[in-house]
Amino acid sequence: MMSSDRQTCGWRRQLLIVLVRLCLALAGPLRPLNGTECTARSPASYILVFSGHWSPQSFPKQYPLFRPPAQWSKLIAVSHNHHFRLWEEGAAASLGVQKFAELGVTVELMKAGKEARKKRTVGAMQRTAGIPNGIGHSSTEMFMQPRSSLLSLMVKMIPSPDWFVGVSSLNLCEGNHWKQEVTVNLQPYDAGTNSGFTFSSPKFPTSPPENISKITSQVPNHPANSFYYPRLKELPPIASLKLTRQHRSSNRQTVLSNHILPNSISPRHFSETPLDCEVSLWSSWGLCLGPCSRGGIRHRTRYILLRPANAGIPCPELEEQAECVPHSCMKNRQ
Repeated sequence: MMSSDRQTCGWRRQLLIVLVRLCLALAGPLRPLNGTECTARSPASYILVFSGHWSPQSFPKQYPLFRPPAQWSKLIAVSHNHHFRLWEEGAAASLGVQKFAELGVTVELMKAGKEARKKRTVGAMQRTAGIPNGIGHSSTEMFMQPRSSLLSLMVKMIPSPDWFVGVSSLNLCEGNHWKQEVTVNLQPYDAGTNSGFTFSSPKFPTSPPENISKITSQVPNHPANSFYYPRLKELPPIASLKLTRQHRSSNRQTVLSNHILPNSISPRHFSETPLDCEVSLWSSWGLCLGPCSRGGIRHRTRYILLRPANAGIPCPELEEQAECVPHSCMKNRQ
């Protein structure tokens, strides 16, 4: 009996070894999940600077001048791992993203971030004050941990139906070291929860809601769209983000408060986006006046929908006249 039991035990051990080897062979070498695993030995501190470039030179079409003028909401930034998403292009907007993109309210986003922090999927959360103009800066300090090396942030465009700029899951860590400096040009996104082509469009809920999508110079492909510039292959950056790693000594700690900007920021030269004139369709031909034997004159008109700017194509003639055919003449009464 002892010999039989030993043989059975040895057979089971060999079978277990074979199964383990088979599983390891099928699984292959261990790899970081989505390439986001950070193996840095220590945390990192970054100065985060958001810069708005929303100028009438770069974006002349329907540029908001008042009620309200072009401006940026408060910024919300979150460090996290691959199990959390603040927002993502091609995905549906969460309730928090909807409230922020439509109203600039951060309550739901902060609530979701705090719940995720309990699960250890979110690290730091920061907010900065809004920028009262289309051109300006805001800044804060982000403390990044190896277990939450991804950065996501959002800033709402004001006024707009549900448009915002931001980054989603930007990885600041490469393997076992932190990136020293990262600069990202930002483009506008549509949260897909509110309909409207222009900055000041009335707020009509999109039903059913659409996924978050990037706004380009030709998408949405409609002349009424505030970002519709068919002559451009791509829009100029409407904002930018710069992250600079801070190297701190153990003897001296420097703290960067919100809205305190580093001296390295220099004024940006804004490219001028050409805006072509847009006119309405021709009106119907008016009645003909004059003696029919000599041929009367008839007129039609059109009006300017959008005046040109920045060396755009000038407006064509707004009035046209043509000679009448005899049967359409109306004689002047003396």
